[in-house]
Amino acid sequence: MFVRLVISILLTWMSVQSTLHATVSKSNNTMNGIGIILGDITQQSSEAIVNAANDQLLPGGGVCGAIHKASGPKLAEACEQIGFCATGSAVITPGYNLKAQHVIHAVGPIWQGGDNNEADLLRKCYQSIFNLAKEQGLKSVALPAISIGIYGYPKQEATQIALEQAAQFIAETPSVKVTFVCFDQETLNLYQEQFKKIKI
Repeated sequence: MFVRLVISILLTWMSVQSTLHATVSKSNNTMNGIGIILGDITQQSSEAIVNAANDQLLPGGGVCGAIHKASGPKLAEACEQIGFCATGSAVITPGYNLKAQHVIHAVGPIWQGGDNNEADLLRKCYQSIFNLAKEQGLKSVALPAISIGIYGYPKQEATQIALEQAAQFIAETPSVKVTFVCFDQETLNLYQEQFKKIKI
C-alpha cells in the first residue's frame, strides 16, 4: 500500500509539473522559434529588425519613422541608394546606430477592400523577409505588424497571415528565432489569440 501511495503521489506531481511547464511556455508566448512580445522594435537586439517601409524607402511615420530616427541619417542614405522596393518585396541595409546589425525593409500592401491581391501580396512580403533572413544567414529576426497601421489591413487577417508564414519558415529553418514585436496591448492580444490557432 505504501509503495502504491508513493507512486500515486509521484505521478500526480509529474502531471502537475508538466501542466505548469506548458502554462509557462504559453504565457511566454514562445513556441518552436516564434515569440510574441510587447515592446519597442528599435530596441531589439535581434540580428535584424524589420521596417514596415513604403515603396520609395523614405522615412515616414509610425514604425518606419521610429526606426529611421533611432538608426540615424545613414539609414536614409542607404535606402536612397536602393531607391525603390515593390509591394510584397524586401531589401536589407545595415542597422547603423541600432542594436540590430541589419534592417530588412519590407513593403506591405495598402488595404483596398480585399479584391486587389492584398492577401497574396502580404504573404509575399513575409516570404521576402524570411528569404532574405535565410540568404543572409541570420539567426534572429524581429518584426512589427506589417500593413496593420495606416495601410488599413484588417488586423485579424493580417496577423493570421504573419503567423502562418512565420510557422512555415520556422518549419523549414528551425535555427532562426522569429519575434513579433507588438507596439500596444491590443495588438499583443490579437497576436496571442491567433498564435493559439497556429499549428507548428
